[in-house]
Amino acid sequence: MSRFRVAIGSIFTECNQLGGVVIDLSWFERYTLARGEDILDIDSGVVGGMLNILKDHQTDPAPLIFASTCPGGPIASDCYAQLKAELLNRLKTALPVDGVLLPLHGAATVEDVDDPEGDLIQSVREIVGAQIPIVATLDLHAHVTADMVRHADALVAWETYPHRDTYTTGERGARLLMDTLEGKCRPQMAMAKVPVITSAIRGSTEGNDPFADLMRHAKSHEGQNSILSTSVFLIHPYLDQADMGSGCVVVADGDLDRAESLAREVATMYWARRFDLEPEAFTPAEAIEKGRKIDAGPIVLVEASDCCGGGAVGDSIATLSALIEAKVTGIVQVVDPETAATCHQAGVGTEITVPLGHKLDPRWGKPITVTGRVVRLGDGRFTYTGGIWDGVEGEMGPSAILAVGNVQILVASYGTYDWLDEQYRSLNLDPSAAKFVVAKNPMNYRIAYGEIAKQVFVLNTPGPTPPTVRHVKFRNLKRPYFPLDEEIPGLTPVILR
Repeated sequence: MSRFRVAIGSIFTECNQLGGVVIDLSWFERYTLARGEDILDIDSGVVGGMLNILKDHQTDPAPLIFASTCPGGPIASDCYAQLKAELLNRLKTALPVDGVLLPLHGAATVEDVDDPEGDLIQSVREIVGAQIPIVATLDLHAHVTADMVRHADALVAWETYPHRDTYTTGERGARLLMDTLEGKCRPQMAMAKVPVITSAIRGSTEGNDPFADLMRHAKSHEGQNSILSTSVFLIHPYLDQADMGSGCVVVADGDLDRAESLAREVATMYWARRFDLEPEAFTPAEAIEKGRKIDAGPIVLVEASDCCGGGAVGDSIATLSALIEAKVTGIVQVVDPETAATCHQAGVGTEITVPLGHKLDPRWGKPITVTGRVVRLGDGRFTYTGGIWDGVEGEMGPSAILAVGNVQILVASYGTYDWLDEQYRSLNLDPSAAKFVVAKNPMNYRIAYGEIAKQVFVLNTPGPTPPTVRHVKFRNLKRPYFPLDEEIPGLTPVILR
């Protein structure tokens, strides 16, 4: 078997253009910032999957840089410039290479670059030349752009939401690259998209969710009639770019027309299911009143608008205020480094009065003044037990449990991505024992609480990650688009190839 040399590197995060705070280098340092040979020690996630296939094929990896962090606002210009320059310089030093693997997200932005993934793929292409195959993996919430399609040989996206398949997607991407290098296939790629901009709440790939049906249909074509890979995309809806849309990327073996035909078919089906992707949502007061009438708990309140995993900062107190006012028992997370520091200074058992919430991203509300008792303190460290960062140590920073009436508040210094209930458990909070549990994630609450929840209510609260974008005032995304425009006469999918 021929021995190939394959470069591997990435700048990976998801960004929010409606809110959140700027991502600087310290964000990547808190999660994963691996350089050179250190990348070869990664054995989980998409990079671990890629390295596993390269090892099986006796391929010589050329590790560049892997920078990965929790979603936020846009990446700071200087941060992106530094990471990009280092990745490209390491690539130039590694030449010659036979192929390139780029484990990207697909929904990042930079303060002065709308499409960093497309920019990065193009920059890599300029270095390695037209004949070297480039395969990039993406989150299924990626905003797939013309530059991504034009400059990559193949884009391969995650197949599951909740995201359980980062490792196997890394394997699929690397396997497609190796098949290309070994002459087993000639990938040709097309993307078709329609202007459906919906949240991820009805976007599970499991059960009878509409997105699951679309995914299953697309995947049923893989391995048939020259189809090498299909990827269905429910776009991250909290970007604000002119050419946004959801749809399908198809990679076919030497047959671009077949790839385009299938991509167009899936995108057309996507438009037909658009109404099914919009969720029903309640105010916190409405949901709490309904929950009171249900025996026992937990009742899960999904405060989707404050999702750190979608780029929000996690400092909303909209649902917390309703819980306190209703005098019910519940647990909730709030990111507030100032209050976390006050709790640590005061010590366990101390009663404090503090302004809480809406300090990091004050566009969505004002702090409330609460009086509570410091119950527990912690350093905020926990380990993810699955998903994107399986095995990675998360860092909330100095954290505390502050009890206000019957509500226990996990006050963190940094926002973190929610997978299961690792943050609550790290400070000895037991969600199964609570009447109300606030989950600030539009999907992963299903795996965290699906087996124990007595009922789930999706909430409509202010924030940069709302359950519907029907009321979002986009500046760059122009009409028509669903859900603002329910019918678009003469609509045909946009094709990228």
